[in-house]
Amino acid sequence: MATDVADLRDFYTEPLGLVARRRILAQVAGLWGELPGDKVAGLGYATPYIRPYIDSAERVFALMPSRQGVVNWPPHGPSASALVEEYDLPLTDGAVERLLIAHCLEHADFPAEVLKEAGRVLAPGGRLIVIAPNRRGLWARSDNSPFGHGRPFSRSQLSALLRQTGFSPANWREALYVPPYNRFGLLRMSGAFEKLGAITPIMFGGVLIVEAQKQFMSSKPVRARERVSSTVRALAPQTQAAPARRDSF
Repeated sequence: MATDVADLRDFYTEPLGLVARRRILAQVAGLWGELPGDKVAGLGYATPYIRPYIDSAERVFALMPSRQGVVNWPPHGPSASALVEEYDLPLTDGAVERLLIAHCLEHADFPAEVLKEAGRVLAPGGRLIVIAPNRRGLWARSDNSPFGHGRPFSRSQLSALLRQTGFSPANWREALYVPPYNRFGLLRMSGAFEKLGAITPIMFGGVLIVEAQKQFMSSKPVRARERVSSTVRALAPQTQAAPARRDSF
């Protein structure tokens, strides 16, 4: 079951969420830097990580799955958020140059379909960042944060899923080596944990962060709604109209 959008919003105002945002955002910035003139979209609850691009990108908007709910975003100015079905995004083909997925893939019933739809809306050569709970990390084993809910991934699982859906994984990062507990001063030492985790092979980050590039496909992808519709028509029983009653008027 997906985490409610109100709970996600509240998490990122708490000490644990503030640390998570800062550490993950540092990795995202290292992968993307500034994006002047690009159209940037976030899918899931990605607003903590696409917010810095509002001032530099051509356009930034947040797509929030219906099972999760939607909140008005950003808090000030015109709204740039929308309630969507993650398998059928309300965007034209090749509409954005950058797409960031967070708090989405681990809750999807069909994660491959989410990534195929992501590939459809990305421009040729577009870049995707996926943030997902790390199966080996401590955060996936604790329900203190949203990263402890849903299906966690290993690096090999996420890599195979991306390649299967037309993406080429290019850069891998991990974040949140600090244990997910606001006690014993652990959060104040999060910077030290991140530096130690980056050089210590026996430590695993709480989240995987992967940047992937859309591959050029020779055939046009079939949208999720088209696949579902054709399946329903094929399986629907054929019925005959009932004969009209003689006393009908």
